[in-house]
Amino acid sequence: MTGCPDAGLPRLLLVECPGLDVPDGASRAGETGGADGAERLRRFGRVVEALSSVCPWVDAVRPGVCTLPIKGPTRYFGTEEAVLAQVTETVAAALDASPAVAPGTPDGTSGARGASGHTSGEAAGVRLGVAEGVFAAALAARAGSVVPAGETVGFLAPWPVDVLGDPELADVLVRLGLSTLGRFAAVPAADVLARFGASGVRGHRVARGLEGELPGYRVVGTGARLVAVLGRALALQDRQPGFWGGASAADERAGEVLVALQRRLGVEAVMVPVLEGGRGPADRCRLVPWSPAAAAREPKTARRRSPPEPPWPGRLPPPAPARVTAGARRVEMADGAGAPVGVTARGLLTGAPVRLSVTGDRWMPVTAWSAPWPVEERWWSRARRRVARLQVLTADGTGWLLVTERGRWRVEAVYD
Repeated sequence: MTGCPDAGLPRLLLVECPGLDVPDGASRAGETGGADGAERLRRFGRVVEALSSVCPWVDAVRPGVCTLPIKGPTRYFGTEEAVLAQVTETVAAALDASPAVAPGTPDGTSGARGASGHTSGEAAGVRLGVAEGVFAAALAARAGSVVPAGETVGFLAPWPVDVLGDPELADVLVRLGLSTLGRFAAVPAADVLARFGASGVRGHRVARGLEGELPGYRVVGTGARLVAVLGRALALQDRQPGFWGGASAADERAGEVLVALQRRLGVEAVMVPVLEGGRGPADRCRLVPWSPAAAAREPKTARRRSPPEPPWPGRLPPPAPARVTAGARRVEMADGAGAPVGVTARGLLTGAPVRLSVTGDRWMPVTAWSAPWPVEERWWSRARRRVARLQVLTADGTGWLLVTERGRWRVEAVYD
């Protein structure tokens, strides 16, 4: 296995504080997990705040886990080893403990030596890992490793497929003899799409080093909750002299505004779209936190490039809709006799659409429509899903992308 030079994933230092997480249910519900959970968040907030002295771009991924791009700090401190030593001392000081566990001790409990040279023992239970992307960096922290640049795919290869966090997918892969990420990555992308659908493709791209983060690992709102429990804005710096450079004055001013917003409201306050593979417009666009390091790394001409994609049978053809709707907007559609219009098992309309109503509003005359695009996903599992998409033009000039599932129509996007 070789690295993934074309993937462009950021090289990250991940700091994991296992003792400072909160119950998963509470973290996803936006709660603190009681007094103990609030105290853990406060301690983690102090860690994030302290790490801003090493790098101003600290990303609180989830309670107990944060990342920072290591390239800039390495230029400032000289070597990655110097950055790790600095982070070790900084985290230990923030937690009022002995130096944190540096890479090299997978269990993070014994035999590790901090920058001061003494054994940290239990320390603060902090693990550090370096790799390309959040997913690989988290595994590197678990293993106590610093993955050499460009060798992330080789590092991922021997890991079992259950680290992808999809037990159902992992069970099928193991039964097919694809028990490791390396074996899974060797399967052609088109075959993965046909067999496992969109979720399988996403895990496959992670295994190949083309995607750096799995859905569900990041807990949205973590930064804002840290601000709430600390009772103040995190004292993250806007810049570190001798650290950054190469951006225009306009880019710097825009970056300062976005950083100030993230400092006050959390990293998730500024989200940017990332283009992915998928069949519908809602599947093809994913929002991720804006990263100043990533924005500075990519040339402007490359930011709109399309990712490598499987053929995606049943995909909506271009042009793409202007707006993807948030939330389900119910649609009623009828033919000339007033009967509801649906889609048969063979993917045909039950009648010619004559009028439609969105969320119970007035009926609008239908002037044109397309043939349906039937799609069946994850047919092999209990989570199988069968939908059909239909483009409809109403008399007011609005184009609608409708989706029917289980006999009910809803608006997925609008062509303005």
